[in-house]
Amino acid sequence: MSRLCLAALTLCLWLTLPVAPVRAVIGGTADTSPLARAGVMVLGSGGSVCSGVMLDDDVVLTAAHCVTGAAEHRVHFRDADGRPVLLEIGETVVHPQFDPDAIRTRRRSIDLALIRVSQPLPTQFEPATLSMQAPRAETRVRLAGFGLRDEADSSGATSGNFHSVELHVIEPYGPSSILIWLSGGGATPRGGCHGDSGGPISRDGDVFAITTWTTGNGAGSCGAMSQGVLVGPQRGWIEDVAAGWNRHVAWR
Repeated sequence: MSRLCLAALTLCLWLTLPVAPVRAVIGGTADTSPLARAGVMVLGSGGSVCSGVMLDDDVVLTAAHCVTGAAEHRVHFRDADGRPVLLEIGETVVHPQFDPDAIRTRRRSIDLALIRVSQPLPTQFEPATLSMQAPRAETRVRLAGFGLRDEADSSGATSGNFHSVELHVIEPYGPSSILIWLSGGGATPRGGCHGDSGGPISRDGDVFAITTWTTGNGAGSCGAMSQGVLVGPQRGWIEDVAAGWNRHVAWR
């Protein structure tokens, strides 16, 4: 396993931060569930920070925008001794219907990508199980990731630990066969933030969506509404890519 810094100074600085019991997602708490053993970070040479979900020994599912905006990307985690590790990516497959300009143009986009890491992740990890379900309005679910606790944090000190928050499904535009929207409800911000893109949205421990986008109240961009891409409708694409790598993905 290589321990290296990419070109971006911000990334190098982030890797030297001490491990601390801080919160990540807005309003979240530390998550030690089995799903935590599937969580990794996806870092870009431009300083980008995202989350990802391990599906097989060397396969990670994340958001497509997490692996298309920089010259280089690495999968990051801390080993059993707490030391930072960066692994090179052997291959990346972006969903063919991903549109990087979708938010501005309001076009349909499947913001998903599969990563094949250059070597298997260590035994401290355990693959996640994906789900075909698409929970309806008011269903309680969990959004998890390694993102910021404080949106104003420019140092990254409040990110880097796997945390989750309970949210409920909302349908501001009616039911969707592609996307899902979540809200914490009430005046207190609860939801995803910078660094949570690519992280899992789950119910009963099974991942049914991947976080791709968040909004905030007022001038903020975190903690109000969170959006994810449902993985069930993309099962064919996920399994085809995994099969091409001779890898297996668990579904329930």
